[in-house]
Amino acid sequence: MIKLDIVNRVAGATGIAKSKAEVAVDALFDGLKQALERGERIELRGFGVFVVKPRKRGIGRNPRTGEAADIPPGKTIRFKPGKELAH
Repeated sequence: MIKLDIVNRVAGATGIAKSKAEVAVDALFDGLKQALERGERIELRGFGVFVVKPRKRGIGRNPRTGEAADIPPGKTIRFKPGKELAH
């Protein structure tokens, strides 16, 4: 599913124009993105939880050359599905 599919479903379910549905979907995604950038936890009941976790530094390998490469520490986003999704 891509963003356009979500926009079409919102427009179909609500009866609003696709242009307005796209604005609503964009606003939702922007809000989620900003919350994750601030390191906030996002809990959507019945869907799941997004959390920002620290990522340790490590050593990776270039798959073509096999050469070792340092992976700097950073942050990653984890998703835990809700009970209704986990079935």
